[in-house]
Amino acid sequence: MFEIRPAALSEFALLPALEAEADAAFGTLDPPISVADFPPPADPAEFAAAFHIMVAGRPPAGFVRLEIVDGQAHLEQLAVSPEYARQGIGRALVMAAMAWAREAGFHSMTLCTFAEVPFNAPFYASCGFSELDHRKWGPELAKLRASEANLEAIAPRIAMKIDLTLSE
Repeated sequence: MFEIRPAALSEFALLPALEAEADAAFGTLDPPISVADFPPPADPAEFAAAFHIMVAGRPPAGFVRLEIVDGQAHLEQLAVSPEYARQGIGRALVMAAMAWAREAGFHSMTLCTFAEVPFNAPFYASCGFSELDHRKWGPELAKLRASEANLEAIAPRIAMKIDLTLSE
């Protein structure tokens, strides 16, 4: 298994290509989802501005990007190179992100994802996340979901949450 650790500043330049590689997995679905309407990969400066990024491996085979939304941890992005897919790296990154957030004092973690893509909502559910009713969204999560209108047009999306105080 790959070592999971905070990203080094020098690695931020590697993450856009890794993000684009990971997004290519959507084209393998049946039916395929075109990434043409996805936002472009973040640039190194955007990664550097993130609240926290953890990577797996040297050079990174995957990463998880965390932000703060409504005062709690938010899993903004998980990406694993297709070369290393289905080896437990994504799950290890999610678990490491949850442990890090718990240690940092956060009580919960949210994320937004495609509802029906097997390596999205069903995967996160297997990690302990559950769908978050829109009536329980905070103002920042609601704004984030509203900004995903172009993604929602591609396939249904949901917000999910895990209580970090119960998942130790």
